[in-house]
Amino acid sequence: MDKGEALMLDRQLCFPLYAASRLVTQLYNPLLKELGITYPQYLALLVLWEKDGQPVSAIGRRLYLESNTLTPLLKRLEEKGMVVRKRSEEDERVVAVALTEKGRALKAKAVCIPEQIIGALSAGEEAGEEAEQFRATLYKIIQRLST
Repeated sequence: MDKGEALMLDRQLCFPLYAASRLVTQLYNPLLKELGITYPQYLALLVLWEKDGQPVSAIGRRLYLESNTLTPLLKRLEEKGMVVRKRSEEDERVVAVALTEKGRALKAKAVCIPEQIIGALSAGEEAGEEAEQFRATLYKIIQRLST
């Protein structure tokens, strides 16, 4: 491959990842709008639905987000009554985030979202397998880049 080909858009790894991410996020948007949350808020709630009462720093590590991005997102979830943020009594620098009853109840409404997304992406059983393989590959890339 010559140097000119290396800079072609179709030769880039970043572009299909970026485009696919945007398009998949667009699939989520109408489903999440029904729940009254944004895609980044959904990601934060997914982390809390797995394990409630986590420090902001732990949520940030899990989502690969800095606190200056995560804090306003959590503040909006708190304004919606879905989470509460509380400073640790042992260390005031630590802020823990816990689900409210409203935040826990939203999980039951959101449980169908992954299946709907996979359904929109797939054209049969093998497409679901492809999506699972792709997800595994993406996690390998994330692991390599985050160490």
